[in-house]
Amino acid sequence: MDFDLIIIGSGPGGYVAAIRASQLGLKTALIEMAEPGGVCLNWGCIPTKALLKSAQVYEYIKHSSLYGIKTDEKVIPDLEAIVERSRQVANNMSKGVTYLIKKNNITFIKGKAKICPGKKVEITNGIETTQTINANNIIIATGARAKQLSNIPIDGNKIISYRDALTLKKKPNSILIIGSGAIGCEFAYFYNSLGTKVTIIEFMPNIIPLEDEEISKHLARSFKKAGIKIMLSSLVTNIDKNNELCKVNVKTSSGEEVIIETELVLSAIGIKSNIENIGLEDVGIKTENDKIIVDKFYKTNIEGYYAIGDVIPGPALAHVASHEGIICVEAIAGKDPEPLNYNNIPACIYTQPEIASVGLTEKAAIDKGYTIKIGKFPLTASGKAHALGETDGFIKIIFDAETNNCLGAHIIGNSATEIIGGLVMSRKLNIKAQQIIKTIFPHPTISESLMEAAAIAYGEAINI
Repeated sequence: MDFDLIIIGSGPGGYVAAIRASQLGLKTALIEMAEPGGVCLNWGCIPTKALLKSAQVYEYIKHSSLYGIKTDEKVIPDLEAIVERSRQVANNMSKGVTYLIKKNNITFIKGKAKICPGKKVEITNGIETTQTINANNIIIATGARAKQLSNIPIDGNKIISYRDALTLKKKPNSILIIGSGAIGCEFAYFYNSLGTKVTIIEFMPNIIPLEDEEISKHLARSFKKAGIKIMLSSLVTNIDKNNELCKVNVKTSSGEEVIIETELVLSAIGIKSNIENIGLEDVGIKTENDKIIVDKFYKTNIEGYYAIGDVIPGPALAHVASHEGIICVEAIAGKDPEPLNYNNIPACIYTQPEIASVGLTEKAAIDKGYTIKIGKFPLTASGKAHALGETDGFIKIIFDAETNNCLGAHIIGNSATEIIGGLVMSRKLNIKAQQIIKTIFPHPTISESLMEAAAIAYGEAINI
């Protein structure tokens, strides 16, 4: 079977690339060893957000009296039903991807793929080779999986990964989470909301260490207020899981060794690229630090072989993989795509309060030598936030004092992940602070806080 393009992996990078390739008239094959849509759709982004929505609804019901609504019966979360809803949401989305693949006349092949010299791909059923296909171009989009520490192997029983945490059959009484990135914090919020005792162990001095320090500290205060225990600058050295409860040895910031007993341990220390046993060595494709090396159009060092998504350097985010896939395919098709600007990538964390950011943190802007202006608007000054009963958080925008361009934006609070897109667009279009200030935002909304924050930075604030 001959194709113009073979794509290995049907996650948000692979299936999007396949659809764009089909639109451009390329005969395309898409190979997937699991469910269409990849990890993000089936075991990551989508089902996680479904779980978090259930937690949010439960919290609304528990505090319904604050909104003038009384409930006569005790409200009890049903984890099995919550998980079932989450799985159904993921399944429906996977069916949607299957539909799009068929609609765009993409050849979908189920199996495990291995690239070979000569632009060939061997496909196996896990035991033997079932077919070999070839194409003018091959894109590797095999994604990633949960990273494991050598001294803390994931067993799926007492030490679990994010995938196990998505489908627990009963609510644990206690859970210790190693790592406070997006995955760790989202599950911390979820299980704490359901009544589980949650402890977060973070090696760095702040939780969500990649975010602006003010955002990190605010989320830590919100988590602690909710009853989540956070141990910073701490390290898990050993886990004894021979008893009913795990005994977790933790070296604290002071150098003291403490033991924490917990029902479950969730390892959320990051991801590992899926680049083993896919033929990279056979073809001669270069890798470095667990990543495939590519150019700005995602071409590897071997002609005709490309890579996108979590297997290459850069943010391991679904929306990044999708754009990489589109750019890669357009370059293959002879178009002239604009290379991706990795300095303007939005990042979101779907805790309550939500977190969203783009561009430089305050510290990074100062370290780079910028003279900055900062506008920080608290949601306690937002009428819409008060109406929603969601005043926890703020909007922080960092401007270059010389050019008035937005260097970075950091939001924590209600609708953060929805409104960050406006600032991503403004940065792409090189919109100045004064243009944001003079833009008419609808009232009352959370989004008008963007204008308020910009006005604060330039001494033009009205509502604070």
